Amino acid sequence: MAVSRESRAELFRMLSGGDRRSIGRVDEVMATVEATPELYALLLDGLQHTDPIVRMRAADAAEKLSAVHPGWLQPHKTLLFDLASGSGQQEVRWHLALMLPRLSLTQEERRLAASIMEGYLEDKSAIVRANALEGMAALAVQDMALRAPVLKQLESALQSPSAAVRSRARRLLQWLTK
Repeated sequence: MAVSRESRAELFRMLSGGDRRSIGRVDEVMATVEATPELYALLLDGLQHTDPIVRMRAADAAEKLSAVHPGWLQPHKTLLFDLASGSGQQEVRWHLALMLPRLSLTQEERRLAASIMEGYLEDKSAIVRANALEGMAALAVQDMALRAPVLKQLESALQSPSAAVRSRARRLLQWLTK
């Protein structure tokens, strides 16, 4: 089904307005996309929108939906890697860090995803850093060769000045070592 110009405009209108402290109508957008899965590609297009509020909310909705429907991500693997490598917006990066491990990845792609997330560990945003650790841990579950370097990153994160990063690292270490 082709997405009409009107559908595109309406979806982006629902994602716009307000400020970054609000999720706006993300729940409504998610319900709309859930009812019409063809709109998921449009939602991912929103991660490149000119409006940073739309990008942030599109990333939020896309990531939440991908937790329930990880298969929806697969046709957009190239776009997701491009965005993960190039997005300058922290709210987009923190959602992409959780989305990449939900893809079906080759060993080379898992290593690339881990490398991208390793770069995220230098981000000024504690949320980006914490979600990067979570993404790296998810990749380490899928690829035993990543386990030792990810455990080392998690151990290092226990010294982070951010309480959120330290807490996430502790939880992930328990998860990976049980």
